[in-house]
Amino acid sequence: MNETKYQLAVLPGDGIGQEVVTEALRVLDIASNKFGFGLEYTQFDWGSDYYFKNNRMMPDDGLEILQPFDAIFLGAVGHPKIQDHITLNGLLLPIRRQFDQFVCLRPSVLFEGVSSPLKNLGVNEIDLVVIRENTEGEYANVGGFQYKGFPDEIAIQTAVFTRKGTERVIEYAFKLAMDRGRKLTSITKSNAQGYSMVLWDEVFEYVSSRFPKVETESLLIDAACMDFIRRPAEFDVVVASNLFGDILTDIAAMITGGLGLASSGNIAFDQSNPSMFEPTHGSAPDIAGENKANPVAQILTGAMMLSHLGGVQATNAAMSIRNAVKETLKSGKYLTADLGGNRSTKECTDAIISNL
Repeated sequence: MNETKYQLAVLPGDGIGQEVVTEALRVLDIASNKFGFGLEYTQFDWGSDYYFKNNRMMPDDGLEILQPFDAIFLGAVGHPKIQDHITLNGLLLPIRRQFDQFVCLRPSVLFEGVSSPLKNLGVNEIDLVVIRENTEGEYANVGGFQYKGFPDEIAIQTAVFTRKGTERVIEYAFKLAMDRGRKLTSITKSNAQGYSMVLWDEVFEYVSSRFPKVETESLLIDAACMDFIRRPAEFDVVVASNLFGDILTDIAAMITGGLGLASSGNIAFDQSNPSMFEPTHGSAPDIAGENKANPVAQILTGAMMLSHLGGVQATNAAMSIRNAVKETLKSGKYLTADLGGNRSTKECTDAIISNL
């Protein structure tokens, strides 16, 4: 019998990224063997160490190298001696833009056994997903400096909103809402941003006419930040621009246990391009190499990647990994320090594997 095999580009990156990726690959290997499909990894040492040696985050032909892979599995990127805009524009953003990864998919669930800083919340009472536009918006690299270094220095940063880019991410969110609770919230700021967010609102209203079964609401970003705190259980699917989605997903992560549980996927519009999967957390250089990092976000990110790859085998493996994570968190015995426990990265992974 021919075994289905997926080719994965693995970029462990920096700091704890290298540790949690190693643990997540252990889980993926066991899950794939259990459900009868293959995962073949090609690892790349791109990131901050590569930058120190080559003055760039990846080689000139890095994007061409990544093109043939079925998916990209990324750890974390960042180093205290390199400014964030260098790491972002040298690796992550070029990948997202080259492969037109138009959706940043970020779920947040309050699992049993995990404490929220919010009180009076029941198990799974928070179960939402933010669809963040990922290729344009406020993070478009458009702008520049004038009179650099002089007292009258000017910096101009331009947000770019296109009807095409706005419509396709909102349509993706509506389709996801149809598969979930049939409720979608749009995040805007059209009372202050009279062009970009007015276009966003108009497109949201236009697309909503094609999905009459989906309940909709529109919230200003400041109100949405407040409501993620005071009524998080009422949210299901949320769609937002690049900047607003970035802000809201950090809030969502913190009210569901922290960034150590927050998975993320950068989904390509064209399936012939690889999508990229990475946890939301950073490289955490303060604990790198100490076997203290929480591997759950990276492991759940691996499950998300399997779901995206599709097929019955990979889908069942993804579900099995999620269930194993839930059982591990529920027991409360193998939690890392960020969740109030004292277990190591490896011990937490071992428990997940045992439940798997």
